Amino acid sequence: MEKKDLFTQMHQLEEQMGDIHQVIGSLKQEVVQLLEENKRLSIENQQLRKLLRRDHEDGEPVKDLPEKAAKDIPAVGEGYDNLARLYLEGFHICNVHYGHLRTEKDCLFCLSFLNK
Repeated sequence: MEKKDLFTQMHQLEEQMGDIHQVIGSLKQEVVQLLEENKRLSIENQQLRKLLRRDHEDGEPVKDLPEKAAKDIPAVGEGYDNLARLYLEGFHICNVHYGHLRTEKDCLFCLSFLNK
């Protein structure tokens, strides 16, 4: 084997390794996204199970707002009630994180939106 052929093969191998590195990087990003989605869905699943247990214990579906929340929130309309219900079920209703699951206690943006 000549030195030129050896150099050519090394160069091709280096290019292949670069391509493999890119593929591994993109696969790593996909795994991270899947793990984040899995965590989000498991938290959502836990909250839905809690809601189902509460429904089962009460014997009636959770359709209306609790008394405390209903007193604090003025009656504005059906859309407002739906947003308040979504917030109480554990989802963001603010423009910052709309539709995402609330992983912490309360969101100040959502609360300020409800108090408008």
